[in-house]
Amino acid sequence: MTFTPDIAVGTALPPLRLAPISRTTLALFAGASGDHNPIHIDLDVARSAGLDDVFAHGMLSMAYLGRLLTNWVPQRQIRSYRVRFAAITPVHGRPSCTGTVTAVDDGLATIELAVTLADGTTTLTGDAVVALDPSTGKA
Repeated sequence: MTFTPDIAVGTALPPLRLAPISRTTLALFAGASGDHNPIHIDLDVARSAGLDDVFAHGMLSMAYLGRLLTNWVPQRQIRSYRVRFAAITPVHGRPSCTGTVTAVDDGLATIELAVTLADGTTTLTGDAVVALDPSTGKA
């Protein structure tokens, strides 16, 4: 775990930069999540829907944001976590996860979250509330 010494509005979480999404990643996530929607793993199905190729599960991006959070604070400190799906993550897309503290109040920090691709497309936005360590006021 990486613990940030001083938490204040504007504090940025260490970004999580990921390898490009591969077909293997999509197949493994389908098995792990139980989401076997063929649009994520079958090129013919994706093309029949008018797409050029398969694309990543939205919940995979949400899982990556969860990793961003748990790289910063222990899971037990997460009080809420929610996201909004904004765009698809194409196969071979390279997601980066970021977070910025937008409020600190009463021992809680609110964090604005995002997943963006190398071309600047934001695929997921969200927020989380984490409890700060009561003995130190830190994450």
